[in-house]
Amino acid sequence: QTKLVESGGGSVQNGGSLRLSCTATGFLYHDYCIQWQRQVPGKAREAVATLQSDGITTYADAVKGRFIISQDTTENTFYLQMNSLKPEDSATYNCAAAFLTAGGKCVYNYWGQGTQVTVSS
Repeated sequence: QTKLVESGGGSVQNGGSLRLSCTATGFLYHDYCIQWQRQVPGKAREAVATLQSDGITTYADAVKGRFIISQDTTENTFYLQMNSLKPEDSATYNCAAAFLTAGGKCVYNYWGQGTQVTVSS
């Protein structure tokens, strides 16, 4: 019954900001990973930012210093704050959920439907 729903996408000019939201239902607050991913048609899906229940966060080099992943534990909602957006950031963004293994690995089994982000120059 796990479900992820993204929102917050839209169009913004170069240098602007957006905040994406991912609401999760049927997902536990322990031993989990939440990952924001993005994909451009014709290119491979890439991981943008990851937040683990053990506190570890990971960012793609292309977004370090500009994007921040966070969560509101009272609402079971996860966010991707995107600042200083560039045209290269244009993509369909989705959130994914996984269980966190004892070895510190994330195995993703759930994905949202995606939200479009378009950055114009």
